[in-house]
Amino acid sequence: MRDRIKSALEEAMGAQDPTRLGTLRLICAAIRDRDCAARTADDGPDCMSDADLVQILCQMARQREESIRDYEEAGRLELAERERDEVKVIREFLPRPLSEEETRRAITAAIADTRASSIRDMGVVMGALKSRYSGRMDFGRVGAEVRSALG
Repeated sequence: MRDRIKSALEEAMGAQDPTRLGTLRLICAAIRDRDCAARTADDGPDCMSDADLVQILCQMARQREESIRDYEEAGRLELAERERDEVKVIREFLPRPLSEEETRRAITAAIADTRASSIRDMGVVMGALKSRYSGRMDFGRVGAEVRSALG
């Protein structure tokens, strides 16, 4: 995934696309920050897996989506549009989100795999889903579905 991001950055430089270039630079900076934190924790500079990179990208996308809502509420539509453009670039590197049907099947499978039987087992089910489908489903929405399936 790092290579994909680096090559996209080089392409954006060549194409002189300021929005794409700026967003890719922000992504690279976030990755470098996490690398530096890992180095100080003695984990080594390249200890991040693609799953870790997906987590960084999901966090960046989530931050921008919150900003979009805030900007729209404040009537700053031009800033909201710029954030939308950044989210589009970030999502290019995220795995394809699961459809509603795939999400339902994943929830059913996680409940069966963990042998969850009550709402007390919700944390175990959510943990299983997060480990398998990080970056591919909206866990805020999924939590409600798991709760109703277990309740």
